[in-house]
Amino acid sequence: MIEKLINPGRAEILFASWQETMIWSCLKNVMGTVYGDHPERPGCAAAVLGDFTFFAGEPREELVLYRLGSSRGEFGILVPQNDAWAGLIERCYGERARKVTRYAFRKEPEAFDREKLRDMREALPPEYSLRMLDKELYEWCLGQAWCRDWVSQYPDYGFYEKNGLGVVITREGIPVSGASSYSSYPGGIEIEIDTREEYRRRGLARICGAGLILECLDRGLYPSWDAQNPWSAALAKQLGYRMEQAYTAYEAVDS
Repeated sequence: MIEKLINPGRAEILFASWQETMIWSCLKNVMGTVYGDHPERPGCAAAVLGDFTFFAGEPREELVLYRLGSSRGEFGILVPQNDAWAGLIERCYGERARKVTRYAFRKEPEAFDREKLRDMREALPPEYSLRMLDKELYEWCLGQAWCRDWVSQYPDYGFYEKNGLGVVITREGIPVSGASSYSSYPGGIEIEIDTREEYRRRGLARICGAGLILECLDRGLYPSWDAQNPWSAALAKQLGYRMEQAYTAYEAVDS
């Protein structure tokens, strides 16, 4: 039987070789949930945080179907540990799971060129302003589909203030682009960058990305980056990240 693990660290050995911060968030009980087939000695496990589910251990159909099966029409990004998990996801979801390629980057705090990042941040045109994501912006973001993921994994502003971090570019007081923590783990955050459609291709994502990275480095946090597509990967490289590997994931919708 699949169940939520009261002690998510029991599944740590199953994810041992996986350098993914959202998994660490779940295992360290900062945010997210771990499910497994045994409360103390799981042979398989799924780390679930926001849209993401990471599968590890011995592949089991019951676990693959557990994440999305509880909510009709729910979207999820399913990440297999290996080919066996990938094949099981394809068999269970068929055409409802679209195979995609994502890009992971090395976690190298010493690789960032702070002077270059400061130059990027200071390139903000005068009609815009850069500010930290505070309580006012937190509450505003919750009602905006295009940037809700800056704060949506944090249950309230107090939790975000303690664990999250973000910078926002505004024009005439209205947010148009920003970089924030999609999730947090001990020692760092996973970055989420979004720009309103009509303000894209103006370099704003690069500016707020540089700003957030500098804030993280100043606070002793690591700003982890995982790219959804080649454009996000290209931006990451501009900011100083080095590619670790491309990997397979599945964008799935329950029937």
